Amino acid sequence: MSKTTIGFIGLGAMGTPMVRHLLAGGHAVRAYVRRPEAADAARALGAVPCTTPAQAARGASVVFTNVTSSQDVHAVLLGEHGVIEGAAPGTICIDHSTISPITTREIAARLAERGIEALDCPVSGGTVGAEAASLTIMVGGKAEMLERVRPLLALLGKTITHIGDHGAGQVAKLCNQIAQVVNIEGIAEAMRFAQAQQVDSARVLQAMATGMAGSRMLDMMGPKMVAHDFAPGIEARLHDKDFGLAAEIARQLGLELPAMQATSRQLGTLMEKGWGKDDTSSLLRVLEG
Repeated sequence: MSKTTIGFIGLGAMGTPMVRHLLAGGHAVRAYVRRPEAADAARALGAVPCTTPAQAARGASVVFTNVTSSQDVHAVLLGEHGVIEGAAPGTICIDHSTISPITTREIAARLAERGIEALDCPVSGGTVGAEAASLTIMVGGKAEMLERVRPLLALLGKTITHIGDHGAGQVAKLCNQIAQVVNIEGIAEAMRFAQAQQVDSARVLQAMATGMAGSRMLDMMGPKMVAHDFAPGIEARLHDKDFGLAAEIARQLGLELPAMQATSRQLGTLMEKGWGKDDTSSLLRVLEG
């Protein structure tokens, strides 16, 4: 794409490197900030700070959001002084948050009433992927809208997959989270099993990594569990939030997902112990009691 004016909402651990990549691609960014120090950080990046989502969207042809919850996305897009009040017809809203696919469809319908397009584009790869511009991006919405913004998304991620209509990207992300965190729980249980029998966990991990149990999550979480290094890479509170979304949708659909439900209970215990801002590898600590 030629130089594009972009609105960006959510200058957090993920959003900040995303903005950096968009600016490096030659685009102009108008960033919504709530605090004076955040405005200074936006200026330091090269973005123009804005005091409302509507102001950030004004004059932008594409608006990115990367916030925490379904309620947050609804508020910044549709609430008072939201994007819908500042965006012109034809604007494309790209949401990188992980939220309910049901809410996503409702938001897309409301935006469409104003002629504003929407793409749900949740990501996998965490802050490391955001910094390296190597995120996996799962897209829901119109294929032709994706093609219009693909050059922008290519500045943020290496794999961009169109899943289907509005909400499909969010469904794919929740599927990713279910498989990912159930895997983390399995790794924690394997490490606890080895510990209980006084077997060297590091050597067990080495053997597992080259066998059929090998996986990206084992490579990432296994060494952290062996070292009892629970510094946050992926904060457990975010996985707990995503599992809450998935569990509620499964309940509405009448689905029985026993591994997810058991893992959700373990995440709940982790949160109760006050480890929500620690890494999800803390599931091992839950088993250790």
